[in-house]
Amino acid sequence: MHCYKVCCLLCLLFSASSQSVHAADTIIDAFRNGKFNLLLNYRFENVDDPTTVKDAYASTLRTALGYQPDRFYGFSGMVELEDVRVIGNELYNDGGANGKTRYAVVVDPEGFEINQAYLSFGLLKTVPVLQNTEVRAGRQVITYRPAPFHRFVGPVVWRQNWQTFDGVTVSNQSLENTNIRLGYIYNINRIFGEDNPVRGLHDKGVDGYLFNIQYDGISHGKLEAYSYLLDFDTTSTKPTEFYQSTQTYGARYQGEQPLSNGLKLNYAIEAAHQTDFAQNPNHINSNYFLGELGASYAFNHFIQSVGLKIDYELLQGDGGVDRFTTPLATQHPYQGWADKFLNTPGDGIEDIYVTFTIKVLEATFSAVYHDFNSDNDSYNYGSEINLLLTRAFGKHVSAGLKYADYNADRNVTNISRNPALTNDINKFWAFISFQY
Repeated sequence: MHCYKVCCLLCLLFSASSQSVHAADTIIDAFRNGKFNLLLNYRFENVDDPTTVKDAYASTLRTALGYQPDRFYGFSGMVELEDVRVIGNELYNDGGANGKTRYAVVVDPEGFEINQAYLSFGLLKTVPVLQNTEVRAGRQVITYRPAPFHRFVGPVVWRQNWQTFDGVTVSNQSLENTNIRLGYIYNINRIFGEDNPVRGLHDKGVDGYLFNIQYDGISHGKLEAYSYLLDFDTTSTKPTEFYQSTQTYGARYQGEQPLSNGLKLNYAIEAAHQTDFAQNPNHINSNYFLGELGASYAFNHFIQSVGLKIDYELLQGDGGVDRFTTPLATQHPYQGWADKFLNTPGDGIEDIYVTFTIKVLEATFSAVYHDFNSDNDSYNYGSEINLLLTRAFGKHVSAGLKYADYNADRNVTNISRNPALTNDINKFWAFISFQY
């Protein structure tokens, strides 16, 4: 009886959707009217790391070619191929796959992969509770916030080999000003490449349940609530390797308020709580907090705009495995572009940073200063300066220069507990992208 009801419901879904959401009359029309997308991203990266024998000089090109057919009786999909090639000599350690361990690390391994391959289906527009609903099944990019600020779930867009997820996602916008997104993922296609021989750097299995709801019906703001339940596969018998299996619950409010002609105030506040989940043998009980306050002013002259903001971000840690982690995130935009804090230290991290931005003649310059301290025992990790200059050239081309300089604090506590954080490092990038 239950199977009969399910079959009837599926029939109703398909028949109703065929009357309301198909865009092409035939399959041939659907493919003929489909859209291609192309991204070419060339980047030169230099890493000066005193802990390695040689500095890194990575010259790489990312090519991503995708195709999406027009919708046919509610169905569509996406296939996107991704290729990363070294241009010139391979003078860097790509994270383990190329074996060049004498060089500093730049995690851009050569390789060809299927970046995305999913089937999508747009559900009933005739039933109010299901209108504006889409289901995607397969390999896909999953994000909940504008790039690159994917604090909890993202594709790691800064690296050449993007992170994608295998699973099923559902998005629903039937409620006014509300976007509800649910997902189940079972595999993470990581930035290190599918064939990376180093244990722990290959693709990672997971039972992951993702819930994200956003409401922007509030004047000058958006409210977000989320929950991420992650049970990672592991064959290890070491308890410390289980700590990333966690459940996280949080909320965020962000917005902007015009103050006068050209002047805006922007703000954000966010808090989350994380505990152990599934087979994690460790006790996790950590918190996350973000507070942001800034202002920007728009000109109509040589200088187009200026902005200044201050952020306080806390990822708690008690000195052991109990620390707040974000293993599915795009980590690069947080805690400095030198990427010294891709994993939360055992003592947690307290990051206070100030960002200055100015736009002149269509070019945007940003300068960021970070001060890093531990949550547990309150000692200093170090500081970092980040500089970025970008400019768009028409609709399809953009280019930029970027620099990160991390200065470690060599206090006794930091040296004894975090030897990897007590060495200075600086990085430089030059990049140009074509997108169509």
